[in-house]
Amino acid sequence: MSYGVISIKVDPLTKKEAKYTAEKLGLSLSAVLKGFLKQFIRTKTITFSVAEGEEPSEYLIKAMKQAKKDWKAGNVSPSFDNAKNAIAWLHKSKV
Repeated sequence: MSYGVISIKVDPLTKKEAKYTAEKLGLSLSAVLKGFLKQFIRTKTITFSVAEGEEPSEYLIKAMKQAKKDWKAGNVSPSFDNAKNAIAWLHKSKV
């Protein structure tokens, strides 16, 4: 089987930590990245999770505070059971 090469630029510390983490799991960094690519192709989604000890960014904190404020003020769209009702609401509300 022929292979293609993908080059990415990442800071040395991130590379070192990623390689170390992969090895702790018994994997090569290449295997981890291939797995991510295959999952990306299969699901057509990109997901990240925040692990214990990670803190949200200032931007995210601000956005969450604004969302909570909007929710408390009732500035939210209703939920819908189907697309037809959602589209009707959008046309009615001129959003």
